[in-house]
Amino acid sequence: MSDAQTTDRWIRWLNTLQLVVAGIIILTPTAWMVMSSFKPSFEVTAYPPTVIFSPTIQNYIELTKTTPFFNYAINSLIVTVGSTSLGLLFGIPAAFAVSWTRISWPAILTLAARMAPGTLFLLPWYVMFRQVDLIGSYTALILSHAVITLPIVIWVLLPSFDSIPRSVFEAAQVDGCSVTRILWRIAIPLVGSGIAVSAILAFVFSWNYFLFALVLSNGDTKTLIAAAFNFVGEGSTQWGALMAAATLIALPPLLLATLVQRWLVAGLTLGAVKG
Repeated sequence: MSDAQTTDRWIRWLNTLQLVVAGIIILTPTAWMVMSSFKPSFEVTAYPPTVIFSPTIQNYIELTKTTPFFNYAINSLIVTVGSTSLGLLFGIPAAFAVSWTRISWPAILTLAARMAPGTLFLLPWYVMFRQVDLIGSYTALILSHAVITLPIVIWVLLPSFDSIPRSVFEAAQVDGCSVTRILWRIAIPLVGSGIAVSAILAFVFSWNYFLFALVLSNGDTKTLIAAAFNFVGEGSTQWGALMAAATLIALPPLLLATLVQRWLVAGLTLGAVKG
């Protein structure tokens, strides 16, 4: 075996080892959460931790009996789908406009808004929605979560639009297409994978966002992520029910990403090489 082949073999082994280590680091907390959801509450915090135990679904039974869990799930779905749709509705044209004009400051402005802490927006949102009597409404939650989804859609789609050769747009203009028609008839079909990725990421971030849902919702519009906070008390925490809730909350994004995995990988690599 030559030195080059030996070197390549070692590189492959090292890459595999890195992937295994990264997988263990990423998946261990998730696996522990799922395992803990099937443990009796007193075993969740046992020290040393118990790996071998008798599984029980009591935590899930308690979760559905003590809380209107499925109502919270519907609230989360309404808010997440609404904010994701709003982010796509405004984010797709915005990303195309930035790519078309090469003027980047609007995209940077939205990114700055996304990077700012949520508490910076919380008080203005609360005062504004209180003035128009929208506290506790789906409208308030959807609009506030759009602050999260819109920058994600714009910045995920920018490389996708940039990867389309300008000659394609120029040919369409020669044929008499307007900018709007170029967007809907040419650009969007070419970045379908990127749109899928941006929709998934926007869905996940909105689904998991806690702060706005905690403050701007009420008993009728409370989302799952905010409702899970109910299991954390001053004197004690219901760890078993909390782990069961966390497991169920994690399922929809996980299932969505699994179902569209092919488009997800294609979209993430779409803007890597420009045409």
